[in-house]
Amino acid sequence: MVRNVAREIAVRLAYELSFSDETAQELLDRRLAADNFASLAEEDTLYVEAPNEKQAAYIRRLVTGVSEHAAELDGYISKYAQGWSFARIPLVASAVMRVCMYEIMYMPDIPTGAAINEAVEIAKKYETPETVKFINGILGSFARQECPQE
Repeated sequence: MVRNVAREIAVRLAYELSFSDETAQELLDRRLAADNFASLAEEDTLYVEAPNEKQAAYIRRLVTGVSEHAAELDGYISKYAQGWSFARIPLVASAVMRVCMYEIMYMPDIPTGAAINEAVEIAKKYETPETVKFINGILGSFARQECPQE
């Protein structure tokens, strides 16, 4: 499993967390279990290979971080989503942006440009072209304004 696959799994889990009653830890323990991956592998190629220890740690860090910093990340999304109320933003789009923003802010080993490019590529799989442009615009504005040293 490569990092972009692990990142996409993290986005899916962050999305699932947005409407789950489980804590991030409970969700991660259940969804990252090898038997869960095996049961989903036939339906979705994303789950063909279970994450190794390093990949699982990366996914856990992203999803836990997004959960812990949700209010902060949502504040940034709202700030840069000019003309949109947060409630109008699709849940998948907000999960993509939360994961990307968390990486930019709290994982300095990941280049900002790479985080944004990967977020846009993931969004293309799940959202309309208009929503992808919206995500790209918000993430670009966020990076320029909040992380100008990049």
